[in-house]
Amino acid sequence: MTDIEIPLGKRTKLYRFFEILPGAISIGAIALLIILSFLSPLAASLYILFLVLLTFVRAITTAYRTIQGRLAMQKTVSIDWKTRLDDLSHPKTALKKYANLTNAEIKRNYKLRDHIARLHNLANSDGYPKPRQILNVVMVALYNEKYEVLGPTFKNLSEMDYDIKKNLVVFVAYEQRGGQAALDTVAEIKKHWTGVFRDLVFVEHPTGLPDEVIGKGPNLTYAGPKVSEWVRQHHIDSKNVIITTLDSDNKPDRQYFSYLTYKWIIAPNRQQCSFQPICLFNNNLWDVPAPMRVVALSNSFWNVVSSMRPGTLKNFASHSQGLYPLEQMNFWSKRTIVEDGHQYWRSYFFFDGDYEVVPLRMGIGQDAVLSSTYRRTLKAQFIQMRRWAYGASDDAYIATHLLSKDYRGSKLDGWWRFFQSLEGHISLACMAPIVGFGAFAPLYINPMAAHTSILVNDLPLIVSRVQQIAVIGLVVTVIASLSMLPPRPKRYKKSKNILMILQWVFMPINAIVYSSASAYVAQWRLMTGHYMDKFDVTEKAVKKDTDPKKQGKK
Repeated sequence: MTDIEIPLGKRTKLYRFFEILPGAISIGAIALLIILSFLSPLAASLYILFLVLLTFVRAITTAYRTIQGRLAMQKTVSIDWKTRLDDLSHPKTALKKYANLTNAEIKRNYKLRDHIARLHNLANSDGYPKPRQILNVVMVALYNEKYEVLGPTFKNLSEMDYDIKKNLVVFVAYEQRGGQAALDTVAEIKKHWTGVFRDLVFVEHPTGLPDEVIGKGPNLTYAGPKVSEWVRQHHIDSKNVIITTLDSDNKPDRQYFSYLTYKWIIAPNRQQCSFQPICLFNNNLWDVPAPMRVVALSNSFWNVVSSMRPGTLKNFASHSQGLYPLEQMNFWSKRTIVEDGHQYWRSYFFFDGDYEVVPLRMGIGQDAVLSSTYRRTLKAQFIQMRRWAYGASDDAYIATHLLSKDYRGSKLDGWWRFFQSLEGHISLACMAPIVGFGAFAPLYINPMAAHTSILVNDLPLIVSRVQQIAVIGLVVTVIASLSMLPPRPKRYKKSKNILMILQWVFMPINAIVYSSASAYVAQWRLMTGHYMDKFDVTEKAVKKDTDPKKQGKK
């Protein structure tokens, strides 16, 4: 079995090489454009044209996947998953219920044909867990967030279309470093939500434990053995326990645990899977400034698109995984601030590549970035994007594990996934500035080239035409964004609906200021060895209907 821990202290030369690689290529992509513009403007123009066409194809593909993903989500939430989950308890009885349905009726009912086929398989098998045997454990991470943030999360959990009194346990993993603010929130949670679930357990993560970064991963990992202890005390098989991690502002769809449990039971390799819902940053979308809405919706769209590509799907933010494999791998990493994405690679190498992420095409609502002032909100958004971009730190982890003699999985599959990861981090950094401004580089850097090459002279016009066609993708994005909006709060007039369309003028600016710049900062820190070892918690503010003019920090 491969050692899955991130190295502590000084890295080996090989590890440092792969830490430097993403930033070096990202910077090199810009440098190459400048150098080619001096030496061969025609080559520079061909280089830009290739990247622009690549971006164009991706934009159209993303638009298609967005539509496909939204339709899949709508169909998924239209199913009564609690009923289908109950069917798994008594498959023979359930089959009688569907016996008189015609093929046309089955075809109209989304995925019913697959459900009936599974019931036939389960009716002849006793080797699967029954729904009543499955325990769902929710781990809510808390730093110093106020109860105004946590309260709606617990209200949401209390309204699940699932037997929360028998099959749902909530662990609140809170930080000692959160001080009195964390203790006050814990007291409020105890006061309002004790007795609502099968159990409500609180675990305080001490400050200053060795070999830990300051972040969510160590907090969850410290609470993990407490979950195992609770399960043993209640004589529950850890192979029948599902762990779902939530941030303090997360709100799963009311059918989430019925749907998750159903997918868990039918998964043949459930102990070597994780289950990834679609994280939608739409809880407070009407309240945040326009640039933040564009960032939030863009990230939501990306998660929708990712759900339609299971072969490349990774863990992000909230996800679910079995307690049994988590115990084997000592839960989450304590040495990275991006424990969610890293958990994919940690699991991948623990199981020597025999591991997958199962898409759950159902949403978990999260807050878009909103701080106490406009300026603080802009800054907080950049910090959040920089933290996400620090996922480039996984590239060195992946490559060195693939080169390790202890790894027994498919090298071909592993390297393919490495290059996908590397390319994604490079594109995040350099594509927006190159596509946005690169067409003018050969002309401005080498003005004489306009007289020697038609392509160099006409490149800005060609790129402009391609970008105009790509606006089709933006139109699809705008339409999809309207379908993803939560109900408009009463404090806002109908006229704000227009702003939800006009806000997309910020998209090119956001791509450079947030996506590209934050990626370069994160990759530069990796290159120079100034590692990010502290999870910068995103400050949260809440707006209330009772005070439409003022925003209070919560």
